[in-house]
Amino acid sequence: MADTSKQVRDRAEAQFKKTEQAAEGRAAAAEYGTEALAVREKTARLRRLRLAKEAADTQAAAAEAAGAEPAGSETGLPPAPASKRKRR
Repeated sequence: MADTSKQVRDRAEAQFKKTEQAAEGRAAAAEYGTEALAVREKTARLRRLRLAKEAADTQAAAAEAAGAEPAGSETGLPPAPASKRKRR
């Protein structure tokens, strides 16, 4: 039996929807990957900053305990303000 134009159209629309969904899926996966990379990079940057601050704080505490001026005072810059946020 010959296909009616409605059946042909329905099959074409279904195929189009499948193709469109596949393209949307690929785009979503690419966006997810890009966002995940950005989060990893930001986390790494913040970790480096935190470790550097902790090292500077440790050096400053050791210098203060030894009676010397804290490291970084030779630059003439005032010390960085303490964080107001409480750590848990």
